[in-house]
Amino acid sequence: MQAAQAVRSPSLAFRDLAPGIAGMALVGSSVTVSRSLVDAPLFAVQAVRYTAAALLLLALARAARVPLLRPRGREWLWLAGVAATGLVLFNVAVVRGVAHAEPAVIAVAVASVPILLGLIGPFLEGRRPSRQVLLAAPVVVAGAVLVEGTGRTDAAGVAWAALALGCEAGFTLLAVPVLRRHGPWGVSVHAVWMGAVMLAGLAVCFERPADLLEQGAAQWAAAAYLAVLVTAVAFLLWYRTVAAVGSGRAGLLTGVAPLAAAGTGVATGGGVPGPAVWLGLVVVVAGLAAGLRPPRRAAGPLPHREPASP
Repeated sequence: MQAAQAVRSPSLAFRDLAPGIAGMALVGSSVTVSRSLVDAPLFAVQAVRYTAAALLLLALARAARVPLLRPRGREWLWLAGVAATGLVLFNVAVVRGVAHAEPAVIAVAVASVPILLGLIGPFLEGRRPSRQVLLAAPVVVAGAVLVEGTGRTDAAGVAWAALALGCEAGFTLLAVPVLRRHGPWGVSVHAVWMGAVMLAGLAVCFERPADLLEQGAAQWAAAAYLAVLVTAVAFLLWYRTVAAVGSGRAGLLTGVAPLAAAGTGVATGGGVPGPAVWLGLVVVVAGLAAGLRPPRRAAGPLPHREPASP
């Protein structure tokens, strides 16, 4: 019986990790897709994206008969924090940051999120950080840095990069206190519709929503991809893994995003990566393998035996 459990436990762990891996792969693919929206009105397009994603999530939840609970008390603040940091401020930090720094600088900052999640996440979940995760997180970050490369920046670029890192971490950490009651569906739905409202307000204040009418088919196709796969689907997958394995272990999976971004770039004609990128891929995989391997169970006491009769 013990042997059967030892065989099944790795597969059960992978079943919990697989949604997060798929979610991060979708997030990584968004880098290439988002290039089509560089000249589009930021807040207005993102408001449309998250509104469409919220409607899709509501329809899927109803079809799957998943109950969605109304937030209560401080839950409103936690969910609004997820929306404000992970959806609104993160997009602002990335767009404003690339005006002062090369995109690789922002990407490297965001790639450092496993360390924050490994340190802070377990405390929010009421347990100590895992030594295994803390040792693997810098390895994953180092691999991501090799994949993304480095770039030039100024003081403002560093500040925007730090904000992007904090927002990326907040997207997961602020969801931890409400995941138990609302689950991946509830957190995703509430965070997305709140983010849509915030972005719509910013679009009205700082942009001309009428500019949306000037967007072409390529821009709307990119927005649809982001709404369906990178928002509705990826959010559900990610929060499912966070709820199953904890934010610390799930944080390591953010290393999958740069791998997916590199793969998407090759698939769309971006050229074959150089040696540093390939080395980074190996390092990320090694870090994931070290941090996500099932912990060894401590050996139990030897069974008590009665002394033999003389």
